[in-house]
Amino acid sequence: MDIRNEVRNVAIIAHVDHGKTTLVDELLKQSGTFRTNEQVADRVMDSGDLERERGITILSKNTAIHYKDTKINIVDTPGHADFGGEVERILLMFDGVLLLVDAFEGCMPQTRFVLKKALGLKKKVVVVVNKIDRPGARPVEVIDEVLDLFIELGADEDQLEFPVVYASGRDGYASLDDSAREGDMRPLLDAILENIDAPSGELNGPTQILFSSLDYDDYIGRIGIGRVERGSVKQGQQVVLCNNSGDRKNVRISKLYQFEGLKRVEVATAELGDLICVSGIAELNIGDTACDPENVEPLPFIKIDEPTISMNFIVNNSPFAGKEGKFVTSRNIRERLFKEVETNVSMRVEETDTTDAFKVSGRGELHLSILIETMRRQGYEFQVSRPKVILKEENGVTMEPMELLIVEVPDQYAGSVIEKVCSRKGELENMGTRDGGSTHLEFKVPARGLIGYRSEFMTDTNGNGIMNQLFAGYEPYKGDIITRERGSIVVHETGESSAYGLFNTQDRGRLFIGAGVPVYEGMIVGECAKSEDVVCNVCKQKHLTNTRASGSDDALRLVPPTNLSLEQCMEFIKDDELLEVTPTSLRLRKTILSKEMRMKKQFKK
Repeated sequence: MDIRNEVRNVAIIAHVDHGKTTLVDELLKQSGTFRTNEQVADRVMDSGDLERERGITILSKNTAIHYKDTKINIVDTPGHADFGGEVERILLMFDGVLLLVDAFEGCMPQTRFVLKKALGLKKKVVVVVNKIDRPGARPVEVIDEVLDLFIELGADEDQLEFPVVYASGRDGYASLDDSAREGDMRPLLDAILENIDAPSGELNGPTQILFSSLDYDDYIGRIGIGRVERGSVKQGQQVVLCNNSGDRKNVRISKLYQFEGLKRVEVATAELGDLICVSGIAELNIGDTACDPENVEPLPFIKIDEPTISMNFIVNNSPFAGKEGKFVTSRNIRERLFKEVETNVSMRVEETDTTDAFKVSGRGELHLSILIETMRRQGYEFQVSRPKVILKEENGVTMEPMELLIVEVPDQYAGSVIEKVCSRKGELENMGTRDGGSTHLEFKVPARGLIGYRSEFMTDTNGNGIMNQLFAGYEPYKGDIITRERGSIVVHETGESSAYGLFNTQDRGRLFIGAGVPVYEGMIVGECAKSEDVVCNVCKQKHLTNTRASGSDDALRLVPPTNLSLEQCMEFIKDDELLEVTPTSLRLRKTILSKEMRMKKQFKK
């Protein structure tokens, strides 16, 4: 076995918002990646517009720094459970992980998920307790929690002897002492060199590369990102590409790149343990292996957890179809969706009985909403149905996906949260108190019970609660759940909303639009205060007469409308409703626009 001591490959894993991307920022700055006078944005690894707007990492991204004659390849991974597929597939590329834990919040759901995957692959773990300068930080207790989690997840004796580094990614220092409040990142980099294994294998053996990620460039086309598992590779080399279905193709590696800082640098050769980017292979997919033609040995790829939620993506057939979008046909939508699953390994796209609809399955509402938002920004126009959980049949028993729901709320709101979650078939499994008057709650709840709950949760806790969820396997079906108890306010006729029409409608419930908005028959413009749907004429104009009376001509006072976000719209719609998505608008509508047709269908039932 050959060992390449001049290389280290490490992934940073953690729960959402525990400071992974900020920590990578500091490692890049202190390693001299940027010029002294270079202006660098915060969270430089979050390069996508959506990532910057939402403050979350969506895609795994590679970088590399040099320290003490050693090249350290680092990947920043997403912290949200819905993007767990991004973490799972890249773990094979790395010899060790930095497990980042918030010094105040401690172990959270995604910490458990990604750590379980890393331990299962026998990866070395360095625990980094981040944000030690945060008020209320409790690093000693957090280390105990991490140890309990290691034991619970079945770590072996070597893994239980994990090294600990205390850090503040924001202020740019790390230390082996939890009381330190200044310094630099060298203790963390030293811990990586000392504890993460160097790549090992056959340096002079036949070429073998496992591809774990894909990228795309407008100039050079599809780029495969992978690791040299054996031997070496050079530009122009002929290799055999093996995929998971057993197909084999002779291909040529036209360009070869390695990561240096935030850039891809073209290289002539790469060796065992190097992380590389390869262009020139149009048929390349995630999980494929490139082998020497004289020694074809495909590597097994990690099993990715299956999707749990599905939605239908439908061609827009509303009266306003084609007015705002650039790509509106079923062919456009089909091409875009199937292109997405080439790089998004935890997403599935299936054809349906009709050519106008496609079933898209993902790991959660956020996973699907990011795809919807990305597509609308690219000029696509379409409709989506209500998210539904994916049920399974096992030995004649219907099984449904369950979620581990972890909630932190101020003490006074704990009662209403428990009541609401239990009404959605949730079971309270753990309850405790934290310093500062907050309550920690853990539930096991059906995934469908959480659809539409987040906005209700924020209302119940006055915006002071924090909820996190994590897939917790399949269990027998728990029975019917009543989620949305209120009906919709539906438009009576096509036209433009008027202040007079809205004034007479606003007493019926909560409105989603203001005056002067184009509407069509069957469009939903509000939430009714009662359980049934109500049809209103929001386009009604005040008839002008020659008669004037005191009090009847006062200015109309409209309640400001509620502007729903994409996620809130997805949570709001019922089974007989759709969400119309265009580059400029989000419109809620009934599947059947005509009131008469809806009534006929209801009476047929």
